[in-house]
Amino acid sequence: MIRHILLALTLANHVAFAADNEPPEGFRTLFNGKDLTGWKEKKQPPTHWSVKDGELVYDGKGTDLFHTEDFSNFVLLIDWKVPNNGNSGVFLRGGATQVEINDADKEPRPMWNGTTGGLYPDQPPLKRAAKPAGEWNNYEIRVEKGVITVLLNGEKTLDAFAKNWGKKDKGPIGFQNHGSPLTYKNIFIKPLAD
Repeated sequence: MIRHILLALTLANHVAFAADNEPPEGFRTLFNGKDLTGWKEKKQPPTHWSVKDGELVYDGKGTDLFHTEDFSNFVLLIDWKVPNNGNSGVFLRGGATQVEINDADKEPRPMWNGTTGGLYPDQPPLKRAAKPAGEWNNYEIRVEKGVITVLLNGEKTLDAFAKNWGKKDKGPIGFQNHGSPLTYKNIFIKPLAD
């Protein structure tokens, strides 16, 4: 009996590991877990972003990283982790608008638009839902008809925020350089109708 349980756990762990960077049904991969195909760092080949063990790793130097494709409306899935006081963000439509990642802004500080799960510079999150520094977190970011909803680890932190995009109706997904190391994986997108 114990042998069967151990075998089941081993298989479960193997399946979980094998699932990294494999898109769920209806999504496609933006990061293949092998190299930086489809990504650029300020119009240069990425020099401070690399791939290690199926993860997109940033050393805390250099500049922001952007995908080479533009997107308008979509559902975006991302796993991420930062070190203590790590700071970054997920750029939407290639602009300054970003879903915040900011371990430096935690309790007892009050929540603001720079708190993890919020939309910088527009809207603070509804709640704190980030795991401690060094642990994996998951974002589900939906931009539909320009309206943004964010789930952080399954908790809604932004609920149908009607963003004024101005003329920015599309642009690439990007990751902000804010001077701290970062790690991402399982970056998937499902484009939605405009």
